[in-house]
Amino acid sequence: MAVSLAERLAMPAGGKIVLLVMDGVGDIPHPDFDENTPLSAARTPNMDALAPTSALGRLTPIVPGVIPGSGPGHLGLFGYDPLEHEIGRGVLEVLGLDMDLRAGNLAARANFATRDAAGIITDRRAGRIPTETNVKLVEMIRSAVNIPGYEIEIKSGMGHRFAVVIRGENLADGLTDADPHHDGEPLLEIKATRPEAENAAKIANELLAQANAAIAKEHPANTMMLRGLSCAPDITPFGDRFKINACAIATYPMYRGIAKLLGMSLVPTGETIEDNFRTYLDAFEKYDYFFIHIKPTDAAGEDGDFPAKLACIEQVDAALPILLEKKPDVLAITGDHSTPILCSGHSWHPIPALVHSEISGRDGLPRYTEAHCRVGSVGLMDSKHLMTVLLSNAKRLDKFGA
Repeated sequence: MAVSLAERLAMPAGGKIVLLVMDGVGDIPHPDFDENTPLSAARTPNMDALAPTSALGRLTPIVPGVIPGSGPGHLGLFGYDPLEHEIGRGVLEVLGLDMDLRAGNLAARANFATRDAAGIITDRRAGRIPTETNVKLVEMIRSAVNIPGYEIEIKSGMGHRFAVVIRGENLADGLTDADPHHDGEPLLEIKATRPEAENAAKIANELLAQANAAIAKEHPANTMMLRGLSCAPDITPFGDRFKINACAIATYPMYRGIAKLLGMSLVPTGETIEDNFRTYLDAFEKYDYFFIHIKPTDAAGEDGDFPAKLACIEQVDAALPILLEKKPDVLAITGDHSTPILCSGHSWHPIPALVHSEISGRDGLPRYTEAHCRVGSVGLMDSKHLMTVLLSNAKRLDKFGA
């Protein structure tokens, strides 16, 4: 892998950086809410206080028009080119749940879903079942699945999500998903996209068949889907690349997984936004880079729930003074992608970004919103360049050339 310019110029001393990611925060004007976005409609006095003395702009997560998954979206924020590093969602989910993923193992993200008598998926999230129900269903599957020659590890996540590791001979990635990605379609057969993965496809489909037979009479979660089937990649750790001691403060397994894959320390935290910010205060002296992840903005966007997304943004803003008790040298507030209410899913729309430091520049814009970010001094840039900007603001990047 080629060494990036930021890696060449990175210095081991300098200021502390916080990257606050409101997952899926970006949005587009909604005709039913006076052409507002949740961010523009929300009451955000604390972010508004930061905005005039910050640099605002927008990020393109992949390339214009391409819808990113959460993995590529975060890789870009961390300074990795998501087109160069394709990491399967299964790997991230498995690592986030602290499962044992070894060389040659196959990892998968799994969802419980609702399927009707005709075999059609009617709800890909099974009504967002509680985690307690998830645990019961995972135990049913664990007891039922038996594939000679292969070890199957299954672990509950949160809500409708869980993860699977398959261990055995002749496993490779290069597989399609069983998840059709839309309600109203049947569960898909997993297929190999390259010859080396033919056996892995066979084993994964057998796992699906046995597991779904075991829970077929349950309700509402009467089927499971596998997606993101993948093996662990070889990737240079974040701290080595940028000469910085980094940690992750995240609740959801997938985001803990990507941080763990990149070598960030995982700091135990609670369930709430306030918990995350207090965890940051406790860890302040130990680390120089803090990735803080907020999930509910994205979940509300995927549900098409404008009030819920607005409420989450307001909760982040209300809790922000906790974080600012120990103000970092650089604070960036952004998302990994946009999840517009009108789309009820991820989209290609640029992500609003705020960068605040002593030397970030003072755009004088009154609020952190999509509209104000459109005219900020950061401009429109690829997410993969944000890390370079943060290092420069933290005085952690050397001069290029004489």
